[in-house]
Amino acid sequence: MKGRIVPANKEWIAEAGQMIRAGALVAFPTETVYGLGADATNGEAVARIFDAKGRPTFNPLIVHVLGLEQALIIGVFSPIARQLTEAFWPGPLTLVVSRVATSDVSDLVSAGLTTIALRSPDHPVARALLAEAHRPLAAPSANRSGHVSATRAEHVGEDIGDKAALILDGGQTFLGLESTVVSLVGDVPVLLRPGAVTAEAIEEVIGGRLARHEETGKRLTSPGQLASHYAPRAHLRLNAYDWQPDEAILAFGAIPQRPAHAFINLSESGDLVEAAANLFAALRALDASGAMSIAATPIPPNGLGEAINDRLRRAAAPRDQL
Repeated sequence: MKGRIVPANKEWIAEAGQMIRAGALVAFPTETVYGLGADATNGEAVARIFDAKGRPTFNPLIVHVLGLEQALIIGVFSPIARQLTEAFWPGPLTLVVSRVATSDVSDLVSAGLTTIALRSPDHPVARALLAEAHRPLAAPSANRSGHVSATRAEHVGEDIGDKAALILDGGQTFLGLESTVVSLVGDVPVLLRPGAVTAEAIEEVIGGRLARHEETGKRLTSPGQLASHYAPRAHLRLNAYDWQPDEAILAFGAIPQRPAHAFINLSESGDLVEAAANLFAALRALDASGAMSIAATPIPPNGLGEAINDRLRRAAAPRDQL
């Protein structure tokens, strides 16, 4: 079933902003490709993005903001980061920076990492939607995972269907190429994904060469790349049907609460969207409880369960495999 495509006029953008605040998904044009947007501070809304895209793992998502003022509430901007925002924002440049500890952006947006990917789009519809929503927007490309990115509203309708409450039709996107992604987390700026802003243009601004991710020998922390996910200090035991009183419990579904060091249920009702939204915060909270072992009860493999189980398997892997 195709999604509801509406003209990107003032009235529909205002309606879309209300839908975003209510937790719905809205597809909208940017200068690069169409994005599938959700309130970045609403974990369940962010989880619906993964469900709509059929995204196989919880890869980090790009968060769209109006500009540096809003970005500073979410991320830590070094002098080089500020230089790049002055040169290329609004525009097709995404910066990966450290998260502000007090940010209310959902942990699911950054896949449990301590970094965040931010950009300020240069499209009148995207900017009007950000202004109406009064929220930062988590917004990957509005297509099924692995499919070609959408550059027209009808492409979104064909690919995403009615997973989006609205599809704002702003016509053909200007660039049709995803944003460039640069990490500013380490000692040197690293190009994680080539895109609409050239490496040469960035190097001219920073007065030096961008490192390439294959040169760093490190795992990547970028949307569209394999990410190194947060792993708890405690040992994580999967598919647990029973546990010891000194273990922390990560439960799902109608699991009776029995004596345990700590107990968190991702979703008592068995809702995978709710479970996905709560996953990373729950892992952190159980790890902070001081338990040496966390026992995770089984989670069904269908839908978002596939991604949740993938994340748990990564977190449970031996540390030398992370």
